Amino acid sequence: MKLLAVLFAMFSLWGVHSSGVADANCTATQTSAVITGAEQTRQYLPILAHKRVAILANPTTIVGSKHLVDSLLTLGVNIVKVFGPEHGFRGNASNGTHVNDEKDPQTGLPVISLYGARRKPTAADLANVDIVIFDIQDVGCRFYTYINVLRDVMEGCAENNKELLIPDRPNPNGYLVDGPILDTQFKSGIGQFPIPIAHGMTIAEFAQMINGEQWLPDGKQCKLHIIPVKNYRHDMEYTLPVKPSPNLNTQQSILLYPSTCLFEGTALNHGRGTQYPFTILGSPALKGKYSFSYTPVSIPGMSESPLYKNELCYGLDLRNYDIQRLRKSKRICLDWMIELYKAYPEKEKFFDRTQSNQIGSIDGLAGVAAFKQQIIAGKSAEEIYQSWEPALSAYKTMRKKYLLYP
Repeated sequence: MKLLAVLFAMFSLWGVHSSGVADANCTATQTSAVITGAEQTRQYLPILAHKRVAILANPTTIVGSKHLVDSLLTLGVNIVKVFGPEHGFRGNASNGTHVNDEKDPQTGLPVISLYGARRKPTAADLANVDIVIFDIQDVGCRFYTYINVLRDVMEGCAENNKELLIPDRPNPNGYLVDGPILDTQFKSGIGQFPIPIAHGMTIAEFAQMINGEQWLPDGKQCKLHIIPVKNYRHDMEYTLPVKPSPNLNTQQSILLYPSTCLFEGTALNHGRGTQYPFTILGSPALKGKYSFSYTPVSIPGMSESPLYKNELCYGLDLRNYDIQRLRKSKRICLDWMIELYKAYPEKEKFFDRTQSNQIGSIDGLAGVAAFKQQIIAGKSAEEIYQSWEPALSAYKTMRKKYLLYP
């Protein structure tokens, strides 16, 4: 008990410092400092006391300027292992790259990759674990793979009767609930759930939806401990203090991502191979159509073999696009897809994946077959939006059951 009291005192002091950091990273529109779940250490220290702890973590797992793993170890929490998602625990692997198990050179902890030989913790992985912490920053999109990792960790915990602690974090795209609902025939690594492109939930809210909608096999339920974010609303502007993955390296890229990630399923480079992924779009085929140009190159840790590597691309520069326009519309922007398809000279190649392994599946990204056909047919953005109903409205109604924040 004496040790616990000391830890409480240390955490209390640390929490005051962390709240100041959080406040510095909030926008002026926020009336109170957003305090993430991880910063509320006094709320979850008793849950971890005397337990063997595993943690799913990456570089976004921070409190203030310090990694949560390092902080908890310093404070005597018994962390026995780390699980790493796509990009790895320390975030040094490129997107889609197979990540191996390793020993973390900084802490000496074993790191079990959940983006390599396995996707969920096994019984052997959890044999010496009492509780798992899931703390990574999401950006609120169906094709962002961390919600898949969440489901897999929940499944592993449910199968092995382990508790899961989620210190929640804000969704920077929390205001946005939009897109077609995934048709299960297009279920893939970039789409696992019958939800829209932008789901409008935090990780903890989504975990509640996974349980509530019985998306774990055989209706299994994962025992959750949730530490909600304080002073957070879904519609607030929230600037992330650290990039959530190598190619979402600016706030602009994070906020454009629900719209511009669809270009991964086209013959256009979407900024990979530059320092501005998801904020610039182009192709050599658009020469003479646009004055803006850029040249993708190999960038280790971001994109080693980008589409049109070392070729001059022409297209759109969205780095200074007014995000308030998206926020006011509460819509994914389809205008850029419609415009660039119309401008593309060889339209039969626009969605053709056979040209390069760097071109993804537009059906998988959109989640439906109709989207590609609508663009080809010249449908307006409003016509495409309307085609997402009534399924999108039904999702919004279902979502309300699991919300923790207004």
